[in-house]
Amino acid sequence: MSNYLESVLKEFKHYKNLGEKTIEQISDEKLFWQVNPNSNSIAILVNHLNGNMLSRWTDFMKTDGEKTWRKRDEEFEDLIKTKEALLLKWNEGWDCVFNALTSLTPDDLEKEVYIRNMGHTVTEAINRQLAHYAYHVGQIVFIGKMTQDEKWNSLSIPKGKSNEYNKDKFSKPKRKEHFTDNY
Repeated sequence: MSNYLESVLKEFKHYKNLGEKTIEQISDEKLFWQVNPNSNSIAILVNHLNGNMLSRWTDFMKTDGEKTWRKRDEEFEDLIKTKEALLLKWNEGWDCVFNALTSLTPDDLEKEVYIRNMGHTVTEAINRQLAHYAYHVGQIVFIGKMTQDEKWNSLSIPKGKSNEYNKDKFSKPKRKEHFTDNY
């Protein structure tokens, strides 16, 4: 696998991990909390991510990434009712992403795929989805921080702890970063 494919796989895993660490911290009822009727809950964001992931990554190299069976508008409705259902949707979507990514070869990266009838290189399509998922996982984390308030366990370097964090990192030999390292 090319360095690029290894790198993006690491990044996708990082964002999946951030979402999971957020979901683990939150009570079941807070997964469905919305700041107002026009906002999304974590459950709605997971439902949207699932729909996008299944559409974009199913038959990734063969069919348009906007599948005819996708019902995007329904992804933003309050359809998930339990934490168990949320986790099933979450894992189903990510499994589809990782199955597609791990099937790619470096030779595939310059091939063309389509999303809504618009051509993208495979590299462009991957980058597009990575940015999209990072955006929504960031929303999930932000909602988690809002609902947990002072009970929130930071998923990155906690406020006021940068010097301590850097001291620890620089006290160790240089090494390759892993997706679980803080950014």
